[in-house]
Amino acid sequence: MDDKIKKSYKQSKNIYDDVLTQEKWWSRLYIRLFWSGVDDNAVAQEVLKYIPDDFSGRLLDVPVGTAVFTCGKYKKLKNADITCLDYSEDMLEQAQDRFKKSGITNISAIQGDVGNLPFEDNSFDIVLSMNGFHAFPDKEKAYAETNRVLKKGGKFIACFYIKGKSEITDFLVSAILVKKGWFTPPFETVASLKQRLEKMYTIKNFHVRGSMVWFCAIKK
Repeated sequence: MDDKIKKSYKQSKNIYDDVLTQEKWWSRLYIRLFWSGVDDNAVAQEVLKYIPDDFSGRLLDVPVGTAVFTCGKYKKLKNADITCLDYSEDMLEQAQDRFKKSGITNISAIQGDVGNLPFEDNSFDIVLSMNGFHAFPDKEKAYAETNRVLKKGGKFIACFYIKGKSEITDFLVSAILVKKGWFTPPFETVASLKQRLEKMYTIKNFHVRGSMVWFCAIKK
């Protein structure tokens, strides 16, 4: 991966959670103006519903980010074997601190690259990727690796930005977020994403709200 990504997320670590959770007035304004008011909190809750609270298999979360949305869910998954991976050490440290404060002990948190996952084939029952694929620089490797480590019949669950749904969002992404290193082209459209997923998965759920997509797909 590009070290520009590490630098960009290190610089944003103190505002990252505020932007996603909209706890500050400026973050609510930013979401309303540039992201059509799409509530990341609501999207995250919809995504996490695809994981039952009694799940007891192996789950890979890549990238874990700061675990601002997932920590509460993972606290419920007492019988699961959870592995959280992120390229950014700063994000990973924040996630680990959250898990520790929440008393979660069934999580392994490691630094790594989604394009070269350090796991054997067919290792996980669920691969979760929240707000990752619009940032990954080598998306072909990211799709290939997440598919490789997922068991046949396992769930690929994700949410991320897609282009072509909002001119103002697309402008923000290309003019600012890409230049800052937070997003990395090329980006999926609804059509290109469905076409890609259908080659490797059976799509069970697929939703679009504004410029955000989330889905649950089963590996063929």
